[in-house]
Amino acid sequence: SPEGGGGRREAGAEPPARRYRLRDGCWVFCALLVCFADGASDLWLAAHYYVRGQRWWFGLTLLFVLLPSLVVQMLSLRWFVYDFAASTKDSGGGTKDSGPRGCCRLCVWLLQGLIHLLQLGQVWRYLRTLYLGLQSRWQAEHRRRHFYWRMMFESADISMLRLLEAFLKSAPQLVLQLSIMVQQNSIEPLQGLSASASLVSLAWMIASYQKVLRDSREDKMPMSYKGAVVQILWHLFTIAARAIAFALFASVFQLYFGIFIVTHWCIMTFWIIQGETDFCMSKWEEIIYNMVVGIIYIFCWFNVKEGRSRYRMCIYYIITLSENAALTILWFLYYDRETTSDFNALILVCVVSSSFALGIFFMFIYYCLLHPNGPIFSHRSVGCIFRQEPPPVPGSPVEAVTSPPRSLPRTTGGERDGAPGERDSCVPVFQVRPCAPPAPAARAPRTEGPVIRIDLPRKKYPAWDAHFIDRRLRKTILALEYASPTTPRLQYRTPGAPQEVLEYETTV
Repeated sequence: SPEGGGGRREAGAEPPARRYRLRDGCWVFCALLVCFADGASDLWLAAHYYVRGQRWWFGLTLLFVLLPSLVVQMLSLRWFVYDFAASTKDSGGGTKDSGPRGCCRLCVWLLQGLIHLLQLGQVWRYLRTLYLGLQSRWQAEHRRRHFYWRMMFESADISMLRLLEAFLKSAPQLVLQLSIMVQQNSIEPLQGLSASASLVSLAWMIASYQKVLRDSREDKMPMSYKGAVVQILWHLFTIAARAIAFALFASVFQLYFGIFIVTHWCIMTFWIIQGETDFCMSKWEEIIYNMVVGIIYIFCWFNVKEGRSRYRMCIYYIITLSENAALTILWFLYYDRETTSDFNALILVCVVSSSFALGIFFMFIYYCLLHPNGPIFSHRSVGCIFRQEPPPVPGSPVEAVTSPPRSLPRTTGGERDGAPGERDSCVPVFQVRPCAPPAPAARAPRTEGPVIRIDLPRKKYPAWDAHFIDRRLRKTILALEYASPTTPRLQYRTPGAPQEVLEYETTV
């Protein structure tokens, strides 16, 4: 995969073979260290509060460690149960296991239960990612591709789990410790270590999530590690400014701070819902997903919709800048002059403003120099697809489309036949071939190799974040790819032209 921001994939070109490199393993290892540092520093600080008799701070610090960890471990164990139970059922053919084989499966269940009971589910998934990546380097060519995509599946799981944990644990922990520092008018080493680890964990997981999202889709150019590092700096400084502004305001206006957070979360969630995202299979699942993303929007920008996001991002950062300025000014007007000098207060105000400015600076560096699609902030900026789409022909069905559906209902017999001219509008997820080839018969459909037929329109298939469908396809795709030298073909229903068979080739 190319380093830097430049190259785009030509329309219709085959994606280059992806290899697991040493830097990929180092990235996962660093992510594991960040995970350890974040959790260990918080537990160490909680024990420190307990020894000093500060039971209130001890209780809050421990609560923000244990509760998010329990939620994430339950979700991780649920995914494991689904995957392992499905593989056991398929391999066993529904018969009751006995002998050494059943004993081994029982040991796996007990081991996984113990790992998740000890809150080490993320650690196990990180180690498994490293193992699968190394296997993809050591195996033969065909098996190498198989282990590589198994590694990508595991990376997708751990990225989603850690992103959820970061904003349920690290974000409130960061605000809590900063508020304690402001109230005490001093910074203890353990407090600084815990706050720094939480901040790095937040910035790292956002960048890691975006990188895995691109790496796991063959219709997107992969993000370089230079771009990932700049993304970490971008989110590091913007989240730091946001958290410091929150801590300053909360140290004086505790009740109003809670009201502000709830109001901001409601506004951001409503904004996301109005954007009509299409990550889940039902309307209510989509709303719950948007509510979770609304929590992320309290602290930083997070793109949840395909296409050009410049305007949405500009609106978000204008709102964030206004809120940071208002919170900081209100604190500066009402802070306790007896505990904090005017000079220190002025320094804190400068830290908030300069940190936010640095974050915006690195954001422009990423989009102007290191974005995988090339420069975004230019007169020929592109969205998430790697080529400029030709303008629709006047009167064509594509021109009439306005917005994607919110839910994906089951198709009926009449819908399978398809109405002439019907089209969908959300951006393709697994697209490798152009959606609208210039000639109706530009190429003959490929007939060799296994085929997976999906009874959904190609453009209604949800993004990779919809793990419910992905998990149903994972085992089939991996099994077929492992057994066949030809990449499996995903074949979707085409309502616009029943006589035409469109094929989308992918390994995910």
